[in-house]
Amino acid sequence: MSGQKIIFSHPTGNANVRAALNGFMEAGILERFYTSIACFPGNSYHRLSALPGFSEFRKRDFSKELQPITRTLPFRELGRLASTKAGLKNLTRHESGMFSVDAVYRSIDRYVGEKIKRSDASGVGAVYAYEDGAAYSFVKAKSKGLKCLYDLPIGYWRAARKLLSEERERRPEWAATLVGFMDTEAKLARKDEELKMADHIFVASSFTAASLKEYPSQLSPIHIIPYGFPEVNPGKVYNLDKNKPLRVLFVGGLSQRKGVANVFEAAEHFGRHVELTVVGHKLNDQCPALDQALSKHKWIPSLPHAGILELMRMHDVLVFPSLFEGFGLVITEAMSQGTPVITTERTAGPDLIEHGKNGWLVEAGSTKALEEIIEVLIGDRTYIENVGKAAIQTAAERPWKSYGIELAEAVKKALV
Repeated sequence: MSGQKIIFSHPTGNANVRAALNGFMEAGILERFYTSIACFPGNSYHRLSALPGFSEFRKRDFSKELQPITRTLPFRELGRLASTKAGLKNLTRHESGMFSVDAVYRSIDRYVGEKIKRSDASGVGAVYAYEDGAAYSFVKAKSKGLKCLYDLPIGYWRAARKLLSEERERRPEWAATLVGFMDTEAKLARKDEELKMADHIFVASSFTAASLKEYPSQLSPIHIIPYGFPEVNPGKVYNLDKNKPLRVLFVGGLSQRKGVANVFEAAEHFGRHVELTVVGHKLNDQCPALDQALSKHKWIPSLPHAGILELMRMHDVLVFPSLFEGFGLVITEAMSQGTPVITTERTAGPDLIEHGKNGWLVEAGSTKALEEIIEVLIGDRTYIENVGKAAIQTAAERPWKSYGIELAEAVKKALV
């Protein structure tokens, strides 16, 4: 009989990872958690996070119940954070940098694999790991007879290349923002090898699942479990004066993968009738079209999470017309604040939004489709209020805990 617990690894941690961990802990199936940095009440990272310049550690907060079973390998991630802050781009260069994100993922993957190799794995039935951080762990897991559970947070790379190559040809002036084409053949081969070894694949949206149809051979079962919503804030005050500009917000990396060019085109179309705020960092300084567009609107390169939620409450609508997105956490964040969302069929939108009821779905890549919705909203602010309140209701019905519970149940079945 297979073991009833799992080894779980993620190099950095985020909201969905925390929810997954809590779900696994409550279900009694978590044996060990591996990561780079873990902030627990009272530990050194927690104390440092209160000091100027160390607030990044607050993003690594985990439940104190996890502390006894958590193991960390902080060197690469600490180096990445320090190098980024110091502007040492060579050290964080894509794939090749000593402190690149890829180096962080590979180091944790190898660390976990070596721990599996040296253990007897008694009581353990599987390893749960994420894209780009599973290849070595899975090889060692297979050698011990453990199942390999794979989490794919964003769509499959072959589908991304296909869809975004078309966009690169359509909008060459925005091609510099499509940085996904930087991955080497070796990295892409590792992604495919991870998928090949997976006994079960977990995704957060129907779109991600559909993107895996581009995989060149048969895959193991795919489980679609959408992420949860943050705690709702019912105190939003809606702007019902249609004589005031429509306050439109975009939050995300400034890439045409996220449809940012379409956002700027729509704002340009409506002129003074739309007030656009853009929150997100530039992926590089090689896109003059982006620089020109940003100069015409309010641009905030970065904000803490609480600041983003507050800004969402201050705006009438969030636009997130992504061309390729595994989920899109800004969708659930905005909905939880009562701010309705316009997004596309290439996000988690179809899993969460009923068009015209609690948000709007538009065709990916179509500025015209985006403009048609915005035009309606400019003229009908009560509609925004009704849809925003429905969005809050949707968010209230699926907190993050629901994701953790559903994921844990699916994993328990996979362990049998």
